[in-house]
Amino acid sequence: MVKVLVTGGAGYIGSALTGRLLLRGMDVAVVDNLLYRQTSLLQYFDDPRFSFVRGDARDERLMRELVRDRDVILPLAAIVGAPACARDPRLATSVNLDAVAMLDRLRSPAQAVVFPTTNSGYGTTTGESMCTEETPLAPISLYGRDKVEAERILLDRGNAVTLRLATVFGVSPRMRLDLLVNDFTFRAVTDGFLVIFEKHFKRNFLHVLDAADCFAFCIEHFAEMAGEAYNVGLNEANISKEELALAIKRRVPSLYIHFAEVGSDPDKRNYIVSNEKINRKGFTASRGLDEGIRQLIHAYRMIGKSGMYNY
Repeated sequence: MVKVLVTGGAGYIGSALTGRLLLRGMDVAVVDNLLYRQTSLLQYFDDPRFSFVRGDARDERLMRELVRDRDVILPLAAIVGAPACARDPRLATSVNLDAVAMLDRLRSPAQAVVFPTTNSGYGTTTGESMCTEETPLAPISLYGRDKVEAERILLDRGNAVTLRLATVFGVSPRMRLDLLVNDFTFRAVTDGFLVIFEKHFKRNFLHVLDAADCFAFCIEHFAEMAGEAYNVGLNEANISKEELALAIKRRVPSLYIHFAEVGSDPDKRNYIVSNEKINRKGFTASRGLDEGIRQLIHAYRMIGKSGMYNY
């Protein structure tokens, strides 16, 4: 039985990932400080292969004990996104970089790591040419810089796989509203209008369940994937903000969209990525953008506007 440690396992991706790993017969230990008082893992507590520790991934004494008997480490604990990191840069770096470097120091050479970085490391490009894993990294935020440096540390040490995840979307037991698809869809359902700056800026997208399945795939195929970084996204979802808004409008016909000609988006990321490398290894994201939007609309209408602010 593969023994996996997931830091930040009660978060947006971790809450979906934990169940996928248990379904594959793995023993899953999660450590999370439950910063948002989330209860997203309660459904797994009757599984004898699941264990949970409420704690901080930066606590060296705790992590030394938890790492000891694990085969695979998934460092998901993070302060995610440029705005959150800008609010408290020291906290962000301590979680996103220092804690990962500590885990790398604590693990044995035989212990595998699968680490989620971000394809926002590609920064601002023309949005026309595909970014591959060989494209120079030029992150434009503290979040991106810390993730890129953490990736370098892990790959230099060896026995690691890093996943440059596209912008994730979709319904999870621990929801997030600060992701582009989730945010645009939420505003469409609750406000009925969108104001979009720099509509031509492009991004790649990935369903949260495909992200979870990719982690499981990497664990199961670790030997042939180790030592490299992989872009992970939905091949047909290299699209602009305008195309995303229009896709949501097809599901919410009453949505009013204003494409502003004056003003700018503080998020300057603009890139499309090639996922060919991980596709050749045997993993392809399969959950479409339209299906994810449909699921989000259903979830938002069920929970309601006031309920979503609890997330």
